[in-house]
Amino acid sequence: MKPQLLLVLGAAALIGCQPAELTAPQSAHETPAFAQFFQALAEHCGQAYPGGLTLEPEGDDMLTGTELLIVHFRECSDDQLKLPFHIELEASQSWDRSRTWIISRHAEWLELRHDHRKADGSDDSNTMYGGFTVGEGSAITQQFQSIPRTEESGYFRGWRIEIEPGVRYTYGTVRGDNWSWRIDFDLTKPLAELPPAPWGHD
Repeated sequence: MKPQLLLVLGAAALIGCQPAELTAPQSAHETPAFAQFFQALAEHCGQAYPGGLTLEPEGDDMLTGTELLIVHFRECSDDQLKLPFHIELEASQSWDRSRTWIISRHAEWLELRHDHRKADGSDDSNTMYGGFTVGEGSAITQQFQSIPRTEESGYFRGWRIEIEPGVRYTYGTVRGDNWSWRIDFDLTKPLAELPPAPWGHD
């Protein structure tokens, strides 16, 4: 083979190797959406915020829409957040402190559980139900599937949580693509006085 041809082939081989080095994938170093979402929630640790009911299906009497609702970003670690959900009971001038949302971070997804307690701190008959994130989601929105409810109905059922840091925290249930129940909290108005511990927690 002629020396000139060897030089040309060698140069081509070097050129062919360069793009692989210059275009090494960067996505491996990017923070996944579920982790960004978890961090956005964690930014509010130690604070409590007021909220209210924004959507309730006909016939659902859990809330009247006049109650003050409070979410407290109370317990935070690198892999778990505990957010008590307090409901003001206007009729009796007392509070329902039975509910805590638990959001856990795993290697590739998030897990949502509902910790329900009685006033004496013992477990409610229906507690720790929940599910795992479905799809990639975003830094603002994540959905958690209830497998039993989805299998029973034949369409997606579960929960949706949205977080706009410093603006809004939203929790609710979804059927298919739509909200079926929803409450919103105003993150621009942190409460000066934090609520007490939810039932069953120190």
